[in-house]
Amino acid sequence: MSLQVAIQMDPIESVDIDGDSTFVMALEAQKRGYKLWHYETRDLSMVSGKIIARARPLEVRREHNNHYTLGEAQLVDLRDVDVVLMRQDPPFDMAYITATHLLEHIHPDTLVVNDPVEVRNAPEKLFVTHFDGLLPPTLITSDPLQITDFREEYKDIIVKPLYGNGGAGVFHLKPGDENLHSLIEMFTEMYREPIIVQQYLPDVRAGDKRIILIDGEPAGAINRVPKEGEARSNMHAGGRPEQSDLTKREQEICEMIGPTLREKGLIFVGIDVIGDHLTEINVTSPTGLQEINRFDGSCLEAGIWDAIERRL
Repeated sequence: MSLQVAIQMDPIESVDIDGDSTFVMALEAQKRGYKLWHYETRDLSMVSGKIIARARPLEVRREHNNHYTLGEAQLVDLRDVDVVLMRQDPPFDMAYITATHLLEHIHPDTLVVNDPVEVRNAPEKLFVTHFDGLLPPTLITSDPLQITDFREEYKDIIVKPLYGNGGAGVFHLKPGDENLHSLIEMFTEMYREPIIVQQYLPDVRAGDKRIILIDGEPAGAINRVPKEGEARSNMHAGGRPEQSDLTKREQEICEMIGPTLREKGLIFVGIDVIGDHLTEINVTSPTGLQEINRFDGSCLEAGIWDAIERRL
């Protein structure tokens, strides 16, 4: 199958070729003979009803400091390409949301992965609240009194921004920690959105499982273990990756959410599981492909492209 694929992503020169999931998706697409285009979110426009990107032809290769070649920029009508990969990193802000509104005009005639409407409707810390019985005890609020009451009930808590990513702004407050009210004041000054507060899960010391689902089916997993003295297990925060299979409970979680992901056109999804609890469903720009591939000898990006081809 010969396809034209436009990749909406961060600057190609900044990617880590040994860890970036978008990079290996581009490599696999190129291997299949697809023509690749690269553009950033700021290059996206609506012109007289057409969705146009100032895009550049892209070639990729696994060579450090020489991993890409970009051609001359051209104005590309995105209705003329087969697939748009929406792969820019969060924050999930108004710029991100605006991009989903623009891409909504071309989907599904041009297949946007993931479906831009469903991405807009599924910020990771909120989407998970639609699945009963999977979250740990959770509070989403701007009310300091409710936060205080929640802390009184659960003692050991995690406080984090509702739209944060990569472990940024995540705080673990142990019983007796006197910084809660200062933290609430800081969050109130920095964010207009509510705060998310959750019961601390001691199981995180054994790892935070990232599971990749492709078109609703679990395809691979990796365990991320926080370093000593750190509550966050994200790779950005120094988490250590470990090979991992799915537990029975994790299989159950995937079975519970998989049909909804498939129905919503969320082809490439990463979920985070701590112990028996689902904590996030990442549909914006999931990561973890290369880490899982290295441990399992798999090629998850090939599975993603197979799923995309089935929808064309």
